[in-house]
Amino acid sequence: MSYSISVVVPVYNEELNVAALHQEILDVCRREGYTFEIIFVDDGSSDRTLDVLATVSPVKVIALRRNFGQTAAMDAGIKAAVHELVVTMDGDRQNDPNDIPKLITHLYENRLDVVSGWRKDRKDPFAK
Repeated sequence: MSYSISVVVPVYNEELNVAALHQEILDVCRREGYTFEIIFVDDGSSDRTLDVLATVSPVKVIALRRNFGQTAAMDAGIKAAVHELVVTMDGDRQNDPNDIPKLITHLYENRLDVVSGWRKDRKDPFAK
């Protein structure tokens, strides 16, 4: 079955991650045959995150004028989403885009409104 999804990714100072994450999401969406959009919400980054996002396609970029926090960035992305399903991911690549099909399958097979995964083996630096 083909699904229509919006992948929303709030990011803050993730210049080293956004291109690879975009490609991983793109690969999954194309492999699964989804109708999709990828939305990155830049939460006032002070690095080159926006410059890197300008080099990838297809992508919808929302640039917040300052750092409002992850929840506000997520909200902006969800409000901009146009597809039937909204998938949210963290910009630090701790969420695996390959889990998207599993989550969607679980959602539909169990007739749920919402599904959520969790990171079993986190690899956060001390500062997080």
